[in-house]
Amino acid sequence: MLNRLILLAALLLPVGFAHAHQYKVGDIEIAHPWSQELPPNAPTVAAYFVIHNNGNTADRLLSVDSPIAGKAELHEHVMQGGLMKMQPVPAVDIAPGATATFAPMAYHVMLLELKDRSLLSDGKRFAMTLHFEKAGDVTVEVAVQKNAPDGDKAQMHMH
Repeated sequence: MLNRLILLAALLLPVGFAHAHQYKVGDIEIAHPWSQELPPNAPTVAAYFVIHNNGNTADRLLSVDSPIAGKAELHEHVMQGGLMKMQPVPAVDIAPGATATFAPMAYHVMLLELKDRSLLSDGKRFAMTLHFEKAGDVTVEVAVQKNAPDGDKAQMHMH
C-alpha cells in the first residue's frame, strides 16, 4: 500500500510543477504568464506575469514579441491629472532581489495587430518571448483565462 502511495505521489509531482507555470533564464524567474480571454472585436489584448531577479546585478526587460501579434509593447499605467493613463515604456528595470509585477493597472504587455485570435480564448496558450538585457531571451507560454487569477497566485508560485 505504501509503495502505491509513493508511486502515485511521484506520478502527480510533475502535474504540480506544470501548474506552477514558471520559467527561468539566468538569474531571472518569470511566473504565471497569463492573458484574459479576448472580448469579441477587441483590437488588442494584454499579457501579464511576474518577474523576479534572483541575481546580484540589475537586469532590464527590453522588449517582448509573440507570433500571435504583429507588434508587442511594454506599457504601464500612471496617474495623470486625476486619471489613470496607459503609456508605453522603453524598458522595465529589475533591481537585484526585486520583483516586477505585470498586472492589470500596472506594467503589462500590449499585443497589437493580432494575427491569430483563435488562440485568445479560455484554456488556450500562446508563445511570447521576453528579451532581457543580461539574462537573454526566454520564451514562455501565456495561459488564456476567462477570469483574472486570484490576487497573489503568481507570487505564491515564485519561490
